[in-house]
Amino acid sequence: MGKLKFSGIMRLMSEFQVLLYYKYVTVENPEYFRDEHRVLCEKLNLKGRIIVAQEGLNGTVEGRTEDTEEYARILKNDPRFADMDIKRSVGTGAAFPRLSVKARSEIVSMHLGEQDFSPTRVTGKYLKAEELHEWILSGKEFYIVDMRNDYEYKVGRFEGSLFPNLENFRDVPKVLPELESLKNKTVVTVCTGGVRCEKASGFLVQNGFNDVYQLYGGIVTYMEKYPNEHFKGSLYVFDKRIVMKFESDTVPHEIIGRCQKCDVPTDHYVNCQNLACHMHFLCCEKCLAEDGKAYCEKEVVTA
Repeated sequence: MGKLKFSGIMRLMSEFQVLLYYKYVTVENPEYFRDEHRVLCEKLNLKGRIIVAQEGLNGTVEGRTEDTEEYARILKNDPRFADMDIKRSVGTGAAFPRLSVKARSEIVSMHLGEQDFSPTRVTGKYLKAEELHEWILSGKEFYIVDMRNDYEYKVGRFEGSLFPNLENFRDVPKVLPELESLKNKTVVTVCTGGVRCEKASGFLVQNGFNDVYQLYGGIVTYMEKYPNEHFKGSLYVFDKRIVMKFESDTVPHEIIGRCQKCDVPTDHYVNCQNLACHMHFLCCEKCLAEDGKAYCEKEVVTA
């Protein structure tokens, strides 16, 4: 296994740090928790997005390393989150423009209505990164199902993984028929940090899938341990970094995303400046307009 460009020691030495975390656990009063939590984050000068619901907590925050470590310590002192996996990565100090702490009905939206379930009771079995790596090397028969959005999948994915063409995580119930042939197979759901694949694995179990696992800690945890091994490309993240690249001294990083305009390799994402579009798409720098803005193939509409 190659070394990461940024080791755990390097992360602690860096000025800024990003924390990614979630936990499905009962939160009795999400609105009260939201208000108290916002005060804590403001005190520590953190920015990012945090969602709290009766089913749990989901967040990504950035701040100075000493402040994020204090935040993690306080979270872990709460018995509900004592065993929560908190993932750390090097920050820039500008990953988020502001702090957002919201109370919602779900920490990740599936909009199941009457089909809704609690991931604290129904979920797939945890599969650690080391176990998944061993499975891949052993040639074991199993199927990785990617539960991210299509634009995330385009820029980075596990080799041989199945993608049920999700435009949004809410589409999981719609694409269930595409996965019917896997009901009696071993399935491993994957996503960025774990929060979506945990809920998706529970949904599959609830719908009769017999041998379902979820990648514990998500793709980011796998890539930190095995950079560029079997997961090719970059990892899409929902902050101003947009993508994360994992460096190794033995396995080079590979760009697998393709420019929507000229099809050259790129992991450069842009938002279409057409006011009638705003599509988020891959576009190499050579295909930007003369003014440096990005436009997809639709007719341009400007202010």
